[in-house]
Amino acid sequence: MDIQLTHEELKRYSRQIIIPSIDKIGQEKLKSARVFMAGIGGLGSVSAMYLAAAGIGHIKIIDKDRVDISNLNRQIIHWTDDIGKEKTKSGIEKLRRLNPNCNIEAINVELNDTNASEIIDGSSLIIDATDNLETRRILNRVSLDKSIPYIYGGVDGFNGMVTTFIPYETPCFDCIFHKDLKKVGTVGVIGPTPGIVASIQVMEAIKIVVGIKGILKGRLLYFSGIDMQFRELIIEKNPQCPTCGNLKKDI
Repeated sequence: MDIQLTHEELKRYSRQIIIPSIDKIGQEKLKSARVFMAGIGGLGSVSAMYLAAAGIGHIKIIDKDRVDISNLNRQIIHWTDDIGKEKTKSGIEKLRRLNPNCNIEAINVELNDTNASEIIDGSSLIIDATDNLETRRILNRVSLDKSIPYIYGGVDGFNGMVTTFIPYETPCFDCIFHKDLKKVGTVGVIGPTPGIVASIQVMEAIKIVVGIKGILKGRLLYFSGIDMQFRELIIEKNPQCPTCGNLKKDI
């Protein structure tokens, strides 16, 4: 289907459209994109707002939690008046006010092995904004099954990391974060950390949709807020990975 930008959209996104690597064609690609985002907490607050502000045409968000006062140091899409609300309802209200041109779909359920494939079906990108290891493994499996790029982000205190998993080209989540990882309790997070990580995730999303080279493919970008250092680790596929080790792309 041919996606045309309205006069209002041309004005709204004018500062993006004048970037040569985006231009009008790239903005139309953003409008036609369908992004699935798991979680609208610390990472998801920033990711969702920048996705909507950039003009992503369809954003589907899933989260089962309610806003708690302890969320407010970092989950900036939720405000004091939202305490007790479902995060999906709180988030969708802000996003629709930010950009009414975007189709925002919010689902207040827990993502699991039973519903994940159907819920994510039709998406062009997966953005991981969760803090749950098992949910991330589910996202990874759907990413591989449906050949959908999966943008991972993680935070802990002043530290964060981002990488982009491209099915059949890069390592998958389980190649890097092995099955024997033990579940940890609640971790501390300073607000700007998820803000930085989520901004990088959205930068990756925009580049993938538009077709700009230089994404974090096969690279894990690590950020330390204490010493303000970015470090890059080269990551490789694990041929014995039980999730992707024997998978090959259909030709």
